[in-house]
Amino acid sequence: MKILSVLSTKGGVGKSTISANLAVALQLSGHQVLAIDLDPQNGLGYHFSLDLDNDTGLVHASSQPESLAASIRRTASGLSLIPYGVYSETQRIAFESILAQQPHWLRDTLYGLNLDPNVIVVLDTPPGASVYMMQALSAATEVVAVVLPDAGSYVTLPQLLNLIETYSSHQPHFRDYGVIINQMNQTRLLSKDVANVLRSTFANRLIGTVHYDQAISEALAFGQSVFEYAPHSEAAHDILNCAKGIIDRLATDGYVVS
Repeated sequence: MKILSVLSTKGGVGKSTISANLAVALQLSGHQVLAIDLDPQNGLGYHFSLDLDNDTGLVHASSQPESLAASIRRTASGLSLIPYGVYSETQRIAFESILAQQPHWLRDTLYGLNLDPNVIVVLDTPPGASVYMMQALSAATEVVAVVLPDAGSYVTLPQLLNLIETYSSHQPHFRDYGVIINQMNQTRLLSKDVANVLRSTFANRLIGTVHYDQAISEALAFGQSVFEYAPHSEAAHDILNCAKGIIDRLATDGYVVS
């Protein structure tokens, strides 16, 4: 099992959109994929038209461990998804307390599902430091950081690298981190300049660039991945290339992806 933790240190960068479409791209590339929503907003399911009313999910697994396997949903894209789940404030607070007290709860719980060794798990997290990000970083085989080519994203990068150093770098299963530049707009000089700085800074850790494409927003409006809505769009092409880059990264250092 390979665990990709998709994160960002600031909101509004399109992280959940990248998580959802990256999961589909990995599935289309021939791999078994389980997407997991670690965000109480339950946003990941909207990309797959999932009805989450009265639905169990990850938030219930701490008090009802047997419910996690039953909460796995099959999407039209072919991948599996575990939603965060519908919850009361009492349930959310209790769940977050457990996550804070047990730093490896998520990793241990995932291994308890006895998934196929070749499954790629894609974790979508809320933006910024939180118990959810801590759990995702501690469990990760590979961290995927989503950034915009703007000053706001650039200035938060030291915080991101510090979080990876704190929670991921010493884990025996952790391989490395990579960066995806999202919503690249070639007509904006600042975007081009910041993107060039990011490429120079991260070099071989740059997984890929996803250009700004209206098809992404339109696909979400229809509850679809961009591969269903506009399979020949620039964004679909970019995200598929990112998936290939991740597969190549996982195939190094003994992480053979069949």
